[in-house]
Amino acid sequence: MKSYELRVSSPGRICLFGEHQDYLGLAVIAAAINLRITVSGKRRPDKIMAIDMPDIGDKEEFPCDREIPYAKKRDYLKSAVNIHRRQGLSLAGWDCLVRGTIPINAGTSSSSALVVAWNKFLLEAAGDRRAAIPEEIAELGYLTEVAEFKEPGGKMDHYTSALGGVVWIQFDQPMRLTRLRNPLRTFVLANSLEKKDTTGTLGFIKSHVLEGVARVREKVPGFHLKSPLTAEVINEIDRLGADDRRLLKGALQTRDLSWEGVSLFQTEPFDHQKFGALLTAQHDVLRDFLEISTPKIERMMRAALDAGALGAKINGSGGGGCLFAYAPQNPQRVAAAVEGAGGQAFIVEVDEGAKREA
Repeated sequence: MKSYELRVSSPGRICLFGEHQDYLGLAVIAAAINLRITVSGKRRPDKIMAIDMPDIGDKEEFPCDREIPYAKKRDYLKSAVNIHRRQGLSLAGWDCLVRGTIPINAGTSSSSALVVAWNKFLLEAAGDRRAAIPEEIAELGYLTEVAEFKEPGGKMDHYTSALGGVVWIQFDQPMRLTRLRNPLRTFVLANSLEKKDTTGTLGFIKSHVLEGVARVREKVPGFHLKSPLTAEVINEIDRLGADDRRLLKGALQTRDLSWEGVSLFQTEPFDHQKFGALLTAQHDVLRDFLEISTPKIERMMRAALDAGALGAKINGSGGGGCLFAYAPQNPQRVAAAVEGAGGQAFIVEVDEGAKREA
């Protein structure tokens, strides 16, 4: 068994309120969960990165002293090395092992947790001061996963994984980040085991929302995604084509639910029943307007609520993947119920962000 010199990990995440808002410049509330990706490494005498990923049955090996061409879409391990080299970081070779407990391609940010952990590993390995700055690691994660490959996603996943806890992120210019207190108890994460098309879903929703905004602005000068819903605005939204209309309405309703969520976290004592109800209200918008739920996810959600969960919602881009239920009192019963409906259940809690473990 190899003796590793360096080990780092980062968490997956659930989006509490504000699904599909970060790439539109709106606010989200997200929480890191205690399912994590771990990167362990032992230094090599050469300039080769050799990475073993047994959870997905894959291995990679490439040099780290030159620009590396990409061999596939979303070649994240290589893109991080390329970005660090362009920024002047000197990298040594490592034998690495990547392991994880986060469901893959299921809406809990396994890919973002990987790039956050990998970027932190590279910084720690090089003794770079940025290894101790979560915001720097989050930005590198975004560059690695989204900007480098011109993907349509935002920064919510990377900041939540890097910082941990419960975070409120307002994607203004400049971005504003607030760590919220964490009164939350137990969740049941339920993987539907249905595959989803994250980038396709994000691209479709983003394009139609922005097209809807542009159409409304032709009639209501100055209209934008943070504008109030006046009677004139509602009238113009109702004149839009079907996809533009429903997706823009969904984005604006989600925007307002996110602000209700912020108010809830800032109120003492924390109302767990209201929190659960607000999660379900957010799910209803995602199902009815963004149309990202599935019949199986609806069955799992009903099973969770019937078993005593206070609320539940789909998590991530949708069209499959996971939902989560807030179950502060009976998580085992809720987990059994969603598994009875065909899901894979994980009992989870809010966790810390990216960290060095050894």
